[in-house]
Amino acid sequence: MKFDSLLLEVADGVARLTLNRPDAANALNLPMAKAFLDAALYCANAREVRAVQLDAAGKMFCAGGDVKSFAALGEDLPAGMQELTTYLHAGISTFARSRVPVVTVVQGAAAGAGMSLAASGDLVLAAESAKFTMAYTGIGLSPDGSSSYYLPRLIGMRRTQELMITNRRLSAAEAQDWGLVTEVVADEELAKRADELARSLAQGPTNAYGSVKRLLNESFTSTLETQMELEARAFVENCRGADGREGIQAFVEKRKPSFRGE
Repeated sequence: MKFDSLLLEVADGVARLTLNRPDAANALNLPMAKAFLDAALYCANAREVRAVQLDAAGKMFCAGGDVKSFAALGEDLPAGMQELTTYLHAGISTFARSRVPVVTVVQGAAAGAGMSLAASGDLVLAAESAKFTMAYTGIGLSPDGSSSYYLPRLIGMRRTQELMITNRRLSAAEAQDWGLVTEVVADEELAKRADELARSLAQGPTNAYGSVKRLLNESFTSTLETQMELEARAFVENCRGADGREGIQAFVEKRKPSFRGE
């Protein structure tokens, strides 16, 4: 399945979504933002999709926004950016609210919106040579793409302030040490490791993963008692599902569970 500036392939429960503007460092423009939302909606609603792998073609993950296309808008720049961020943010929100885990796979540079996209994943794999930078204030702009939501939660306020104000560049090792990256992989092993992880998640209890995502998103605005009530409801709901019953039965029978995403 091919969207404008994106590729989407679904196999064995894994939707592989690939940013596909390698000649432009996979920079985000309006067509890509629209395609990103379309792909997110497909992944969130297709029952055969049980995990998403977000990666990029070429040497770089994403250099951020396509600044040349922004400049070409002239006086229409504000309206154009409002349209682009509307699509981009709706796509990120769709993935965040969906039941499927999202693995972002970063090689080369993840800058600006590229870093925001990377950070929005549920799990983040990075090549050893990957670099991360916010970059926005370097061209007189402020962050988008959910980074002002996720980064303070992932790495803390002080480190987020440093990244967003000074545009400090992080190596993959530093990003992992700070809590931005889940796992750092040798460059030549990145694709293989991403495939292994995504396929493993696609064989897991998809609804339980969705409950985890929802509970963690709600935890920052809930009281202790409210959060425990939400936990109880999610726990009971998963007990009603086929995967919850299968997981319990497999434990009792001392065998590996066979989850169906139900």
